Amino acid sequence: MREGTAPFEVGGEAFETWFRVTGELGEGGPAPLIVLHGGPGAAHEYLLSIADLARDGRAVVHYDQLGNGRSTHLPERGADFWTVDLFVRELHNLVDALGVRERHHVLGQSWGGFLAQEYALTDPPGLRSLVLANTAASFPDFVSEANRLRADLPAEVEATLRRHEDAGTTDDPEYAEACMVFYARHVCRLDPWPDEVTEAFSWIDRDPTVYHTMNGPSEFHVVGSIRGWQAKDRLGAIDVPTLLVSGRHDEATPALQEALRDGIRGAEWVLFDDSSHMPHVEERERYMAVVGEWLARHDA
Repeated sequence: MREGTAPFEVGGEAFETWFRVTGELGEGGPAPLIVLHGGPGAAHEYLLSIADLARDGRAVVHYDQLGNGRSTHLPERGADFWTVDLFVRELHNLVDALGVRERHHVLGQSWGGFLAQEYALTDPPGLRSLVLANTAASFPDFVSEANRLRADLPAEVEATLRRHEDAGTTDDPEYAEACMVFYARHVCRLDPWPDEVTEAFSWIDRDPTVYHTMNGPSEFHVVGSIRGWQAKDRLGAIDVPTLLVSGRHDEATPALQEALRDGIRGAEWVLFDDSSHMPHVEERERYMAVVGEWLARHDA
């Protein structure tokens, strides 16, 4: 395992994208896998289990997107800076910096799945396959489904959420505590959460710039700059083998996966019955078997 940074220039300014490679990035062996974390605004740690796929000689690349984790932070930047296009360009830059342009797979989880769709739509040479994990083709649809699930929360929890959203006090610890009731059902059902999951999301508390700007204060109260994002009418242009993975109890509900499957030609979908938004930790062994077999099928 090695860590490093890739220079990334935006508008003449130089920033750094932090990355971690598990395995060897060589010309031989299976095509490397690049893992795109969610949020937007979390960091890579909660996806570290996916490094299990390096056991068979495949290099697995994790990275922290700009503004997150160990990459350059820019808390003074506003919504005009934090765009989907910015993160697509950063991913292209990283692919080139790592020297894997000719052969690579991409796995995008949650918001990372939005980013993975946009990346695939640029027709990158060398992209062997796409894994869209716990994601959607429309942010409005994602929010609609999250709010449908929210309606099943205990009445007192819903009342707490609504009170703080109406008052603009979503930074109150009481709001965070109420959100955790939803998250324990639909984000990660393990109790307690693995340390790497807690650590990844603690980055949002340390620097909420990206999450609050692009998303909002919670998974279901979305008021940020990408609240209208969607790729539903462009899915037919994704022309690489695509695997969908999601959990039975996922905030990225089965209905959202059906839209992706129907929109992307030949897409395959695997549903993890005992998982919510993180089957890579909730059903780790099966997840690695499913994703590992998929990647091996599409290495050539």
